[in-house]
Amino acid sequence: MARRNIFQNIKEAENREAERPAASGYTARGATRNMLASIGELAEKAARADQIIEGASVIELDPELVDSSFVSDRMDDDGAFGELLEAIRERGQDSPILVRPHPADAGRYQIVFGHRRVRAARQLGRKVRAVVRTISNTEHVIAQGQENSARENLSFIERALFAQRLVDQGYDRPTVQAALAVDAPMLTRMLSVSGRVPEDLAVAIGSCKTIGRDRWLTFAQLVESPDARQAALDLAGQPGFSELASEARFEKLHAELRARAKRRGSAAKPIKDKWQPEDRAIAVELTDTGRSFSVAFKSKGGAQFGRFVAESLERLYGEYKQRNNEGKG
Repeated sequence: MARRNIFQNIKEAENREAERPAASGYTARGATRNMLASIGELAEKAARADQIIEGASVIELDPELVDSSFVSDRMDDDGAFGELLEAIRERGQDSPILVRPHPADAGRYQIVFGHRRVRAARQLGRKVRAVVRTISNTEHVIAQGQENSARENLSFIERALFAQRLVDQGYDRPTVQAALAVDAPMLTRMLSVSGRVPEDLAVAIGSCKTIGRDRWLTFAQLVESPDARQAALDLAGQPGFSELASEARFEKLHAELRARAKRRGSAAKPIKDKWQPEDRAIAVELTDTGRSFSVAFKSKGGAQFGRFVAESLERLYGEYKQRNNEGKG
């Protein structure tokens, strides 16, 4: 099976940028120039790594000498792994994995990509076919992410967690974008989800192959508060939850959290207050629901005073903004 060029997306993206005419009056400067330079440098590193991989010799390794990558990129999927295991059992390992000499343990290797093929080789008691190359940590994560993007079998949440793990390990955004072959807005959306959904909760839900970005963004909003997160974790720990299919786990938690948010919204009692001037010529009723704030002017002069307030809203809002800005200073 011919393996797709795992760095092609980066190089093609770089070429497209080079061919695109610059916008009139715009000059890359400062942080923008630095980011563009970083992406270009990463593309060059990827191209060099690709040249090393292409045409490399394939050897057989004892899978017991091979350790996992220093960053995880997928969740366990017993169904998909079972299919892969049977395929390798019947016709052998079609494509080699990529490993590098272990940076901290002489005589051992570290997987760049191909974790499931190593796992299958262990279970079948076979050697694993591999290409061994010495590459840097940055080239490692780019190759690992690009290979999985090429195979197109990672779900949105798996990719989002992979991005979060890279960020947590100190990799900058251009590196993470290159590894996942995504643009800056998509990476922001991924991190918006992975930053609000606890990793242990996401792992408990599973890979959710058919659940896309928009549903996960909604879920992240529902689980954002500490009490909602704890409620979701409690639900995920209930008996029978882990036996459900991954998508069913997601739907169950999503429905429960939506119902919980609705109950809390309807149960919240509005805060009511009153105000009167010293002459008691008017009466004002104030209602704060948390989502809205209403003011009702009562008594004989209420309507006239209400119109005066309405005419003064522009001035009042300006005073409000000025006071807030002074408070921040």
